[in-house]
Amino acid sequence: MKKVAFIILMFLMILACKKSSKTISYSSNKIEKLKKYPSDVISFMEQWKILLGDGTHVEDLVNYKKKDFFYVENDGKMDWVVYKTPNSGVTSRTSSNTRTELGQKAHWIPETGGKLTGTLKVQHVSTTGDATASSSYSVVIGQIHSDEGHENEPLKIYYKKFPGHTKGSVFWNYEINTEGDNSGRFDFSNAVWGHDFSVVGTSPNVYPKESENGIALGEEFSYEVNVYKGVMYLTFKSKGHETVKFTKSLIKSEFAKKEDIPEQVVKVYANREKGGGVERETAYANEIQYFKQGCYNQANPKSTKSETYNGDITKQYANGSYAEVWFKEATVGSATKPN
Repeated sequence: MKKVAFIILMFLMILACKKSSKTISYSSNKIEKLKKYPSDVISFMEQWKILLGDGTHVEDLVNYKKKDFFYVENDGKMDWVVYKTPNSGVTSRTSSNTRTELGQKAHWIPETGGKLTGTLKVQHVSTTGDATASSSYSVVIGQIHSDEGHENEPLKIYYKKFPGHTKGSVFWNYEINTEGDNSGRFDFSNAVWGHDFSVVGTSPNVYPKESENGIALGEEFSYEVNVYKGVMYLTFKSKGHETVKFTKSLIKSEFAKKEDIPEQVVKVYANREKGGGVERETAYANEIQYFKQGCYNQANPKSTKSETYNGDITKQYANGSYAEVWFKEATVGSATKPN
């Protein structure tokens, strides 16, 4: 009888161990599924490398994330990829501005083209800066960047919001591929919703009138950049706003003569060291380009006089001295024939 009881007891113990093992295994699997990476949300990460706001360079972004810079958040409805960077950190050799930004691995020329899309919402821009500086309180959320010559930028897509305003602006800038040396380079700005780059305050602490058709922080919008046979086609969409489209040649300049320079440019660059040049007649023809996407903070201690807390990133994040952009969808690939 004792032998039978012992066998039954051992059998029950084995069953209990198996059940416990299954529970532990199930819990581990559940934890692993909750551990999401940006590459789980947007599947094109193998086509990019990244520079983070603390200077970290990463070439392989599949199953990669970094707290406080590049990670996943859920807004209660869906997952988003978060790009976050302070006003002051470690940046690239060609810029004074920090970024947590993707850089496309594949390169192309305008004649061959390429296509980039993104659906996003800007969650924060720097709350400090000089209102008379065009780049204050702004972040670049998408770019085309040249990889030879002057290494200028035929496209920068901006979001900007002045402190105290409910609505911000979305606009894009074209930087000329300067004829001769690059000291004469300038940007020409085009408003999508709200103001363009040239609208600034009358003094460091006095802001312009708020735009009536702007985009608020946390408000979703999308852009499409399609470079097809040397021509750039831009489309911007947002619920409750008019869809806006632009066309711009990247292989034939609109700014090759002094008389072609727009009044906006003359006004913006009147008191700057750079500006005043003209563009090569062929613009960016046959010049190597690549896309960038993410959070390229335009606030810095020099040109925009933004607060940086001596470069202390923790203090900057705690006191509004940073930019933060969330993307839920994005694609990159070959150009398509425009509709």
